[in-house]
Amino acid sequence: MSMSSIEQELRAKVAELEEELRERQADLKRFRDELGKANQRLESMIARLTNEIKLAHVIQKALVPTEFPHINGFEFSTKFVPSTLAGGDYFDIFEHEDRFRFGVIVSSASGHSMSALLLTVLLKMTSQLEAKKGSEPHQVMLEMFDQLKENMAPEDTADVFYALIDRRNYEMRFVRAGELVALHQNFSTGEVQSLGSGLGPLSLDFQPPLTSEGLMLNPRDRVVLCTRGVIEARNAEGEAYGMERVTRSFLSGPKRGVHELRNHILYEVSKFSGAVEPVRDQTLVVLEVKDKVIKLAKS
Repeated sequence: MSMSSIEQELRAKVAELEEELRERQADLKRFRDELGKANQRLESMIARLTNEIKLAHVIQKALVPTEFPHINGFEFSTKFVPSTLAGGDYFDIFEHEDRFRFGVIVSSASGHSMSALLLTVLLKMTSQLEAKKGSEPHQVMLEMFDQLKENMAPEDTADVFYALIDRRNYEMRFVRAGELVALHQNFSTGEVQSLGSGLGPLSLDFQPPLTSEGLMLNPRDRVVLCTRGVIEARNAEGEAYGMERVTRSFLSGPKRGVHELRNHILYEVSKFSGAVEPVRDQTLVVLEVKDKVIKLAKS
């Protein structure tokens, strides 16, 4: 092959490669343009969802009660710490038409859609419960589940603790579903026990309880309720705070004072997690029976 033929062949090959390069550059430009548009849509979607989540938290925080009725014979301390990562907590303390009975409800939903659904049902039910003489807690749980299940998705879950306390004899009837923490401390013995019904969380396959649990409260007994945001608080190594640490915090806390005990537990959780934003809403309710308990005869 002559030098001129080789030169022509090389020039043709170079021209071919240059054309292929131009095509690749054009493809790359189109790809970058499409990627830029996709990023803009994604950023817009994230901004919209973030605003919706923030709005949901504002609404939820506004609906969580900040004032509770004064109930003779009992003292309460509560704290709600919202999370922008995963929300869904709600709690309330309310009297019934029968003024010697009052209810305590604490709940935590799996996500924002379930949170909205659960909150709607709870707000409806607590207003109904205030006007009733006090259904047994397991009956309330069944009614709650019946109203929820029609609109629940397969992945939706909720933890709920509901207690009905009668000031005539200081008996607490209760039911607990899911991972919500409920602890009772007997003042006389100092022993702390978990209040549980052995139920899974409210979900589409939830099996409602057939009866409520019962507990007699005595002077200076205390009850601590907290949602899974407390036990799921994590440290830098990814370790969860857990039920055992909550119990230890309870035992190591001040022996008197509901506010002091509440602050102690939350301080221990914050110290463990490094005071970062909680991965889930955190709700803590502390109840203490006052010293002078006058048990009233049932009418």
